Amino acid sequence: MIRRITLALAAPVLAIAVAMLFSALMLALTDYSAGDVFHVIFTEGFTRTNLVTTVNRAAPYYISGVAVAIGFKMNLFNIGVEGQYKLAALFAAAAAAAVELPAPLHVLFTFLVAMVVGAAWASIPALLKAYRGVSEVISSIMLNATALGVGAFFLQRWLRAPASESPVLGTRTISPSGHLPTLNGLLGTIGIDIPDATRVQSYIFVAAAVGVAYYLLIWRSRYGFDLRATGSNAEAAAASGVNAKRMVISAMLLSGAVAGLIGLNNIMGPAARYTDVSVVTGLGFTGIAIALLGRNNPIGIAFAALLWAFMDAVQTPLSNADLPKQITSIMQGITVLSVVIAYEVVRRISARQELSGLRRDVTTGGATPPPADPGPSTGGAGPEVAPACPPS
Repeated sequence: MIRRITLALAAPVLAIAVAMLFSALMLALTDYSAGDVFHVIFTEGFTRTNLVTTVNRAAPYYISGVAVAIGFKMNLFNIGVEGQYKLAALFAAAAAAAVELPAPLHVLFTFLVAMVVGAAWASIPALLKAYRGVSEVISSIMLNATALGVGAFFLQRWLRAPASESPVLGTRTISPSGHLPTLNGLLGTIGIDIPDATRVQSYIFVAAAVGVAYYLLIWRSRYGFDLRATGSNAEAAAASGVNAKRMVISAMLLSGAVAGLIGLNNIMGPAARYTDVSVVTGLGFTGIAIALLGRNNPIGIAFAALLWAFMDAVQTPLSNADLPKQITSIMQGITVLSVVIAYEVVRRISARQELSGLRRDVTTGGATPPPADPGPSTGGAGPEVAPACPPS
């Protein structure tokens, strides 16, 4: 057990170490001090304000990573998460602004609309994959651009707020009953004082709920077993009675439904409406890197999302210290590249250790090799041979 945990932690630790080493070399080549950069990262990065920023940014990163990981567990590459959450955020914001409901129902209604829209958009590559054999990579990445065009068309024609209400192009403002509350007051009651200018978003509870649901569904349910089995060996799963087409469609729909929740933190928070600024771009593609870094594991994805968000948060103190903030983006990229290699190295080491253990068991008598065939010369029965046909 300890060896398995050590091997599981070895890959991400090795990847981060390699990323830091290469980043230090690049800083040295550009006449910047690696010591100054890492000093700012490990001191300013852990201030209360930056930690709050890290947690807030990690929440949508985590949901994006889970959305991608659901497809990965089915051996599907849902690269269309970007378009799915953008379109879902638009329609969810418009629907939330058009109704008046009690606070809990209003929030749940917004979540439901976002998940339905995300799943509906993901159904297009799902159906193409299941019934026409079209690669979900090609269809979903093409639908990203289509989603942006469809969203802009609907926003311009029917969903935009009147110019008298706001000069910025966007939906109507969501009433306060549809907002996610801040956690500053709750944290203050337990002695954690957060500056008024810093808002701790309760959206982190949405991310936590997604992680728990992901774990229970994939690892503690019959559906999750069928999904993982189909992803590992579709032919064997089909032989055991699993409908492969149904699993492809359901996995993509589930991935799209989770993707629909990615962009809701701002439209249900400070912005209270959909605009080009209130929904951050690029979260879907970042989720691919986070899912890879976390090995599709709910806890691993959480650490990967926090690491990614931390690298984003320290860009501000680096810029304030006249140091290159772009070094964090370089570290993120190198980490993703090196983690793939590190996981393969760890996998081979683990396989070699298991093989050595089996050989050792055989050598020490732990497993008895099969007896040799005595053959006819030793008086044994010899191998069974089909009788020869009699001559005609």
